[in-house]
Amino acid sequence: MTNHLAFMQRAIALSESACGRTAPNPIVGAVIVATDGTVIAEGFHDRAISNDHAEVVALKSAGDRAKSATMYVTLEPCNHTGTTGPCTQAIINAGIKTVVYAVSDPNTVAAGGAATLTAAGIQVIAGVGTDEAAHSNRAWLTKIIQGRPFITWKVAATLDGKVAAADGTSKWITNEASRADVQKVRRSVDAIMVGTQTVIADDPHLIPRDDVKATNPLRIVCGTQELPKGAKVFDGAASTKVITSKDLKVVAAELLATGANHILLESGPTLATAMLQAGMLDELMLYQGASVLGAGKSFVADLGVTTVDSAIGLTRISTETFGDDVKSIYRIASK
Repeated sequence: MTNHLAFMQRAIALSESACGRTAPNPIVGAVIVATDGTVIAEGFHDRAISNDHAEVVALKSAGDRAKSATMYVTLEPCNHTGTTGPCTQAIINAGIKTVVYAVSDPNTVAAGGAATLTAAGIQVIAGVGTDEAAHSNRAWLTKIIQGRPFITWKVAATLDGKVAAADGTSKWITNEASRADVQKVRRSVDAIMVGTQTVIADDPHLIPRDDVKATNPLRIVCGTQELPKGAKVFDGAASTKVITSKDLKVVAAELLATGANHILLESGPTLATAMLQAGMLDELMLYQGASVLGAGKSFVADLGVTTVDSAIGLTRISTETFGDDVKSIYRIASK
C-alpha cells in the first residue's frame, strides 16, 4: 500500500525551505513518485530562483519519467494563467497518472485545478496531510481568506513578562542561542514591523544578522511620530515602508498592499496591544529569559481585561529550549 502521507510530508518539508521567498505566492512543495514507489523528482516554489511553481520545477526535473507517475503536492495545482501558465496543463501534458494534494486552493482566481485534472482522466486524491500542510502554509492561507497578512508577534521577555528594566535597559534579556534563533525566524518571513517609537528609542536595523546572501525582508514602520532621517531602517540594506496612520483598518490595507504573506511584529507594547485588541495578531512567539525583574516595562499594555473570564485565549503550538531560555509559540484566539 502506498504511503501517501510520507511522500506528502516530504513535499511539505520542501515547501518550507522557501519560507520568506515566495510572496505574494504560497509556499508549495511537490514530489513525483514512480509506480514502484521510488522518488523521481522533487521541487518547490522559490521566487528567488524562478517564477516556476513547485509542480513545474519537479516536472522539469523528471522529464519523460513523469509519465504514469504520481505527483504529491501541498496545494491544489493552480488552474489559471498568471505570471506562469496553469500547473494543471503542465501536469496533463507530462502524462502524470495520479495527483495527491493536501489543501484545496481558496483563491477563487486559481481554484478548480482538481476538477480540470479529473476531467482530463487523472486520478485525484485530496486531503492527504491537510492539517500539517495548512499549518505550514498558514500565512498565505490567512492572507487569501482574511484579506491581510499573517502576523506573528515576537517578544523577548523575562519570566515575569518584562521587556525592559525600570531604567529602560533591555540588552540582553535572552541568551545568545535565543537571539541566533530569532535571526532564522527573521529570514523566514516577508517583512519585519515595528512602531515609530521603537525606531526613535532603539534605532533598530531590522535586518537578519546572518551570513545568508539573499534579499532581506521588507522593513515596515507604523505610526505618526516623526522619524530621525539617519535611522538605520532607512539605509540600503532593505526596502522600508512607513505607514503614517494609527487607524488599524488603514494599516491592514497598507500591509496587504505590500504583498507580504508573513509579517514579524517586533514592536513595543503600544502598537502590539492595539493590534492584539483589533484581532490583527495570529501568533505570539515568546522567548523567555531565565530572569525576573519585578519592575520594568511589560510586553503587553492594559487590555481592559478585569476578570479571568475575559482574558484573550492562547493555544500553545510548540515549545523548545535554548539553554535556560524557553521559546513558546501560541496561536491567538480569533476575536
